[in-house]
Amino acid sequence: MNLKGKKVLVTGAGGFVGSHLVEELVRTGARVRALVHYNSRNDWGMLEDLDKSVLREVEVVTGDIRDGEALKWMIKGQDVVFHLAALIGIPYSYVNPRDVIETNISGCLNLLLAALDSDVDKLVHTSTSEVYGTARCIPMDEDHPLNPQSPYAASKVSADQLALSFYRSFSLPVGIVRPFNIYGPRQSARAVIPNMIIQALEGTRLRLGSIFPSRDLTYVKDAVKGFISFAQSDKTVGEVVNLGAGREVSISHLADLIGVKLNRSLKIKSDRKRIRPQKSEVERLVADTSKAKKLFKWKPETKLESGIDNTIEWLKKNSGRYKREIYNI
Repeated sequence: MNLKGKKVLVTGAGGFVGSHLVEELVRTGARVRALVHYNSRNDWGMLEDLDKSVLREVEVVTGDIRDGEALKWMIKGQDVVFHLAALIGIPYSYVNPRDVIETNISGCLNLLLAALDSDVDKLVHTSTSEVYGTARCIPMDEDHPLNPQSPYAASKVSADQLALSFYRSFSLPVGIVRPFNIYGPRQSARAVIPNMIIQALEGTRLRLGSIFPSRDLTYVKDAVKGFISFAQSDKTVGEVVNLGAGREVSISHLADLIGVKLNRSLKIKSDRKRIRPQKSEVERLVADTSKAKKLFKWKPETKLESGIDNTIEWLKKNSGRYKREIYNI
């Protein structure tokens, strides 16, 4: 399925990945409707960063995925839906688990029910590698056991299973993209890479939690191409597919790399409030991406060093947006 000329709804369009996805969809010729979370400032989040020539091609609608009635008219007439709207902060899920559960599970249910009443060709639901928990084997394929170690991860397991149940029960054309850690320009300061870069731009001391966990990192533009390739493939309905680089990088290595890029000798200071509960810390994540290569020939192209360079340059120009003096959860 070619997305050119197709009507496409993106939920969570004002977020980090959502804004990049909207941007790329417009470039492919899709007719994009972008759902952003309502606020009285009429702030469209990271969509505000899009070039005006791109944003003019987007129909921006405001609302909340917890409002099932609103979703019915938003999805009506759409050919493809990318569902990215979620509360994604793991530390936030420790503090406000009910908010996370209601948004991520009930919101997903609302969208699935609305999709049943429309005639969508495909609904792409966004998962997360956090559903696997700490790796039991390396690399981690889609059959790796699910072991959510935080309320956020548990909410995503539940939403994933809901989506698959609608495929099995009602033949709703749902597929699940399961990205490992995505990074790049426009990412919020709650994520470790922009957090470290912002601190390093200000001084030489980094306040971090545990530095030993490792993550599989994908540059955002590569991830977005994976989302679109997944949607366009006729082999992905009813499937769960990992998106990742297949390479693990420790937090300590990232700190060293950022120090080299900024030509600064960085010192790490352990910050207790940034350390996850011991049984909740996911220690290793490494993707097996052979299924993505097989089904739609996707693989990331951006090397970590280049992606970090791009992220640093963006943050240098936009660091004033971040509340650098506080720990963002």
